[in-house]
Amino acid sequence: MTQASATLKATRRQHDREIVALAVPALGALVAEPLFVMVDSAIVGHLGTAQLAGLGIASALLTTAVSIFVFLAYATTAAVARRVGAGDLQAAIRQGMDGIWLALLLGAAVIAVVLPAAPSIVELFGASDTAAPYATTYLRISALGIPAMLVVLASTGVLRGLQDTKTPLYVAIAGFVANAVLNAGLVYGADLGIAGSAWGTVIAQCGMAAAYLVVVVRGARRHGASLRPDALGIRASAQAGAPLLVRTLSLRAILMIATAVAARLGDADIAAHQIILSLWSLLAFALDAIAIAGQAIIGRYLGADDTDGARQACRRMVEWGIAVGVTLGVLVVLSRPLFLPLFTGDSTVKDTALPALVIVALSQPICGVVFVLDGVLMGAGDGPYLAKAMILTLVVFAPVALLIPTLGGGLTALWAAMTLMMTVRMLTLWLRSRSGRWLVTGATR
Repeated sequence: MTQASATLKATRRQHDREIVALAVPALGALVAEPLFVMVDSAIVGHLGTAQLAGLGIASALLTTAVSIFVFLAYATTAAVARRVGAGDLQAAIRQGMDGIWLALLLGAAVIAVVLPAAPSIVELFGASDTAAPYATTYLRISALGIPAMLVVLASTGVLRGLQDTKTPLYVAIAGFVANAVLNAGLVYGADLGIAGSAWGTVIAQCGMAAAYLVVVVRGARRHGASLRPDALGIRASAQAGAPLLVRTLSLRAILMIATAVAARLGDADIAAHQIILSLWSLLAFALDAIAIAGQAIIGRYLGADDTDGARQACRRMVEWGIAVGVTLGVLVVLSRPLFLPLFTGDSTVKDTALPALVIVALSQPICGVVFVLDGVLMGAGDGPYLAKAMILTLVVFAPVALLIPTLGGGLTALWAAMTLMMTVRMLTLWLRSRSGRWLVTGATR
């Protein structure tokens, strides 16, 4: 074995260890998040159909609202990781505190809007007369926990930037257990009904935020970082997050268009689409975990002025993304006969979903590349390009998807359009990664 090949193998092993060490705990934390809603649904579902319908509407609104602000985690991860790479832990934590203060400000603004407007928002989303009061109650109470939810996002970004994904996993597990216990106790023990479920979730989220703040404040004191709000720093965090907000909104628009098109195709198609979309989202957790590792690792390399290390790490993570994508695709094909009966006994829905599931399986290697390169460019702080690329993807996808009810092809054609969307994303991200323009070094971009 030559010296060069031995060095390459050693480098690959180092990258593999870093990726696994960050991605595996991140995957656990990602999976824990949707379990909050599942627990709430399981507990509230026994109260009655109207209560469950109200919870469904309110939780969908809250999930959408919070997901819009996911840039608090992404932008903070990249900024903190750069400072870590530059060897300035004090500035890294100070950068993280700016993101946390921004989260608190945004959370307060959302509460100011949601509390008075809750009945109108619920009505806008078509809640029935029986479900609307429950949806309004749950939304108003749960809105009080939005600042805590956003602090959790920003604090998660701080710890990821510090190359720590284990603490978010532990906090997520503790939050999940607390949420389950509080919901059961308040809904049935205290007989508070759906309001008890909302309060249980708020308390659990506040507890998670408090746990994160304890960790971050300890780090700040250890390294002499200020905890006070800094207007310039908060503004810089908002500016870094703005392009990622555009990216997220464009992606949400794509998913909404896909659901709207599926609804126009018929009841069997929209039912099958929801099943497939749930699976697609579940598969995304595994790929997103690698992307999170990419954000932290790339930010650190660029902060350390190591462009060669960043390129090599990017290449290795793309290989991981393809390998995991192929594995997930094979699992989807093999599990189709077992997966669909878990969601429906309707043979029409199953027949509609089967060919679309094959397309989903075939697209997983593409998704693997997309998620990884998305994480790499986020870690590099390349938000403006990501925003433009996602807008372009939306422009390509929208007319193709909207023509499907007219041209035919049904749900299979819609998921072919979704694969086209991911292919466009892959091309835009690959071209950017090849250009090297994202390799901007230094403690700040």
